[in-house]
Amino acid sequence: METSTAKRVEIIIESPMESRLTDALSEAGVTGYTVLPVLGGSGRSGRWSREGQVSRAGGMVAVICIIREELLDGLLDAAFKVVQRHIGVVSVTDCQVLRTERF
Repeated sequence: METSTAKRVEIIIESPMESRLTDALSEAGVTGYTVLPVLGGSGRSGRWSREGQVSRAGGMVAVICIIREELLDGLLDAAFKVVQRHIGVVSVTDCQVLRTERF
């Protein structure tokens, strides 16, 4: 089976910023992404958990995109404009995809 190289971008950001981020990604030409809840973790400020939160405002989400390499700079510029003033992590990795025409 033939695969093609793509970029996998994962952005972890505060839940209230989700729509602002996904709007910015759409404006940058990103046509697909997945949003997942983040249950907890540990970072510069120590351990945290979504457990016991009464609303989603205190939580985090992971927005995952798989894109062609030529879209990467536009996506990162758009994401950084949202993430730079908020808690968030952006990572980029190479990945292999089937059905290249979908990306």
